[in-house]
Amino acid sequence: MRAGDSPPLAPSWLRPLMDNVDKMPKAYLHRLPADVRTMITAAHARATITGSRRDAAVLVLFSGPPSDQPGGIPESADLLVTVRSSTLRHHAGQAAFPGGAVDPGDSGPVATALREANEETGIDPGRVKPLTVLEKVFIAPSGFQVVPVLAYSEDPGPVRAVDPAETAVVARVPVRAFINPENRLMVYRDARSRRWAMPAFRLNEMLVWGFTAQVISAMLDVAGWAQPWDHTEVRGLDEAMALVGGEGGI
Repeated sequence: MRAGDSPPLAPSWLRPLMDNVDKMPKAYLHRLPADVRTMITAAHARATITGSRRDAAVLVLFSGPPSDQPGGIPESADLLVTVRSSTLRHHAGQAAFPGGAVDPGDSGPVATALREANEETGIDPGRVKPLTVLEKVFIAPSGFQVVPVLAYSEDPGPVRAVDPAETAVVARVPVRAFINPENRLMVYRDARSRRWAMPAFRLNEMLVWGFTAQVISAMLDVAGWAQPWDHTEVRGLDEAMALVGGEGGI
């Protein structure tokens, strides 16, 4: 499976995204200043040279009706999102796509994404149809090189937090909640990294930020689903988390 592959069985409402996945790499960097892009490129080069770069994959799973729906995105269309446990050492309380590091026995990123999603959410891989593998994204702070695996399921079945010590919440979030301009803002990690402010989404008691929000924002942009929103609302991470009540459900 290559980036850009798009089997015809994907629902028609996903076609605007499937037809434009080649634009994702540019969309990831859309709002980053040039010097920040240079820093990311340099960090990637260092990680490659030193061997500290680690490979990972995440499952970007859309669910919803398989047929045409008037008005674009169906009301019932959703994305599978988790929230990491607040007790974890790394990325505690952070919203994320299910996924993780590549295991030696994995045959590729699709296998990694499906295995990790099953371990975290209990989802049956047999209900999931991988559609395409997106371009790798290097995450400078962690040194991970992550492959998003775009997938579809008409009905993913029951999902849950398999291990509460690792995953606090598993939720199928309506795609329209991400599109809603009222739910969008820019977030930076701390005062020193204000120039690193990136798109984020506040969804009741869940704040989606960082890499996960970066991927979702890019998908909305390339698919033409994004609506005008206020890019001037820029908040620190702690402030933004306080607005949504921190870790919790949808």
